[in-house]
Amino acid sequence: MTATVAVVGGGYAGATVAKALDDVADVILIEPRDAFVHNVAALRGVTDPSWADQLFLPYDKLLTRGRIRRDRAVKVSPTSVELGSGEIVEADYIVLATGSSARYPANIDVDTSEAGKEKLRATHAELKRASHVLLLGAGAVGLEFAGEIKAAWPDKAVTVVDPQDELLSSATFPAEFHAELRSQLDQLGVQVLLGTFLRELPSTEPGVTGTFTVTTEGGTEITADAWFACYGVTTNSGYLGTELSSALQPDQRIAVTPELRVQGQETVFAVGDVNAVPEQKMARLAQKHAELVATNIRTLIEGGGELTAYEQEDADSIVLPLGPRGGVSFASPAGVLGASVTAEIKGTLFIDLYRELLNQK
Repeated sequence: MTATVAVVGGGYAGATVAKALDDVADVILIEPRDAFVHNVAALRGVTDPSWADQLFLPYDKLLTRGRIRRDRAVKVSPTSVELGSGEIVEADYIVLATGSSARYPANIDVDTSEAGKEKLRATHAELKRASHVLLLGAGAVGLEFAGEIKAAWPDKAVTVVDPQDELLSSATFPAEFHAELRSQLDQLGVQVLLGTFLRELPSTEPGVTGTFTVTTEGGTEITADAWFACYGVTTNSGYLGTELSSALQPDQRIAVTPELRVQGQETVFAVGDVNAVPEQKMARLAQKHAELVATNIRTLIEGGGELTAYEQEDADSIVLPLGPRGGVSFASPAGVLGASVTAEIKGTLFIDLYRELLNQK
């Protein structure tokens, strides 16, 4: 009898593990969206309307044997997934791949591709009208968005504000990386205010054009006419049933074994942003988790051999585009890479890789 694998979440990790197991199991991919969303390119989808259609890749060619169940998981046990519709999906193996959510536009926050395209185009129209854009957060999202805005509209003023004293404060990169990043931001004309915060948020809604004046904690006044919150990430793990909830950590990530099983479970795995592996959370590593879990489930299905342990990356790495032709990267042992190499690596935001994953080429 063929094993059933329920994959909860159809993002980078979920699509990868579902496709990898399609030939050996009855795969059921549970996902509320009507298409895979390439959120890595979402910010460019705001500044360049030609990207709006490219971000949404249909699931119709992902699986040949398995099926897509368009619904939301509301409760997961070691052997079943309860859906929002009330249906219960029974499974021999379950993979939790629900990821995390960031504020729009870093993540597209609607479930249909048409609504997503409409929202991106509306935000583009609002942003096009603005003369001065305020971005709250100097992490990867805020800086990448600043670069995308400047690439699309070089004369538009962009200010980035963050209470931390350093760019990308959540990761450890060498001084050379920060110097190159600062240099490119200066060349673009992006104003960066670190070590301070706003006394009050702007009076307008995020992404809606309208003049406002705000004051930083240090007394600096900023007058702008559009703003976006580029901070804060929420882990999507609120569906765990009683048997699985003991693995939930204070940060809402799920504790896993070296083989990426959910702690205390034999047939439930967690991959990508939703698990508590102590490394950076990014699409590339989510897919690395997915590939390992697919290998381990295949081993269990075929009934032989030990499972493989995940080897996490020792050092932080990043490929940070600042528009299609700029950016800075760091990886060991390559070191710091500047604008031309970063643009070569990520100038097209890996869209062809994900077309291939979804069999849409």
